Amino acid sequence: MALREVRLVPDSVLRKVAKPVKEMTPRLQTLVKDMYNTMDSEDGIGLAGPQVGILKRIFTVGIGDIRLCFVNPEVLETRGEYLDVEGCLSIPGETGVVSRPEYVKVKAMNEKNEAFIIEAKNLLARCILHELDHLDGVLFTDKLVEVDEDFEPEEQKEELLVSLTYTEKE
Repeated sequence: MALREVRLVPDSVLRKVAKPVKEMTPRLQTLVKDMYNTMDSEDGIGLAGPQVGILKRIFTVGIGDIRLCFVNPEVLETRGEYLDVEGCLSIPGETGVVSRPEYVKVKAMNEKNEAFIIEAKNLLARCILHELDHLDGVLFTDKLVEVDEDFEPEEQKEELLVSLTYTEKE
């Protein structure tokens, strides 16, 4: 497995809309392995195709024991809202406060071409939505919220994964 070069702002690929994956090929499966390695090497918790110069609707997430690949993700539901600090591997050294839903339900495929539905909360939900934004050419800096200078993020809640269900392909 190789490491991929993480594209940095102002690289124009980061502002483009990624195209749906038509078929999970061995080449794309290698890409996914490389994305996990690159994400881990950079101490990230998520990495999207456009961040490594691949305009495909694909991203990886890795938080603790949770390691998932999302291919052609689709948001089914969101709930709640909370403010927290975000950063991005494509914008090194910069952070800011972003408002995101605290719960998300997403349908996607994984790198093995298995369909799944995930319900996630808190940091995992935030990470999924952050990476999904990358697939649409949106960066966290586009969503910054003004807060008081003494802003403290809410204490991170423990529950991240509500459920993960593998489903039949449509």
